[in-house]
Amino acid sequence: MSAISLRRIGALALRYLYLLRGSWIRTIELAYWPTVQMILWGFITQYLAGHSDVLNQAAGLLLSGVLLWDVLFRSQLGLSVVFFEELHSRNLGQLFISPLQPLELIMALMLISLVRTLIGVGIAVALAIPFYGFNLFTLGPSLIGFFFNLILMGWAIGLMVAALVLRYGMGAESIAWAAIFALAPLCGIYYPVATLPGWLQPLSWALPASHVFEGMRAVLLEHIFRLDQLLYALLLNAGYLGLGIGLFLAAVHQARKRGSLLQSGE
Repeated sequence: MSAISLRRIGALALRYLYLLRGSWIRTIELAYWPTVQMILWGFITQYLAGHSDVLNQAAGLLLSGVLLWDVLFRSQLGLSVVFFEELHSRNLGQLFISPLQPLELIMALMLISLVRTLIGVGIAVALAIPFYGFNLFTLGPSLIGFFFNLILMGWAIGLMVAALVLRYGMGAESIAWAAIFALAPLCGIYYPVATLPGWLQPLSWALPASHVFEGMRAVLLEHIFRLDQLLYALLLNAGYLGLGIGLFLAAVHQARKRGSLLQSGE
């Protein structure tokens, strides 16, 4: 066994440094996660510190926020990851050699995303009852509207991410994990939109999830069902989902023209 060489260690470390320098996505990721966590928990702290009256219900608010947020996260990731598996296995070109239409692929991805979300979130919701004495179903019939809107938003983001990866290759795969968390501070998961700085609030209201979580707090804190919030979310989701489907179909069309479907993969 040869002696450890500092020169070889340095050479390999330099190689990894060049990889980092050559990819703006990897560089951004270094600061991305700490920054998102800092912003998110900063707004949570600011909200709770200024509203001591909600502290008694903080556990219910936070658990509801976590579980509903996971619906959005799982639906987006469930669609993206299954699509990435087709790319990794170099199976996408073979699928489109068959009579399969891109729209049929989209519907299949949505269906498996729904199944994965119901399994993943369903187990978490069930465990929250014996562990914390919290039942998400206390939200009542409004929970159906919340769930449906978050699923739709997750699908829209998942299709946009899939379109980006199809267009720019697997180097953009990390966007699937980063995109949804970039929106977390703007969605008002654990605090009202009013907690955000004024210049960020219009961006927040442009997101369907913000209306869902505002509606959730209205049910928990005021015992009011905000139908208007669900309708706003539904209208926004219709636009975003249409955009996601359009981008995905366009990316498939361009990939077919370039002949890159068979080359996509690891």
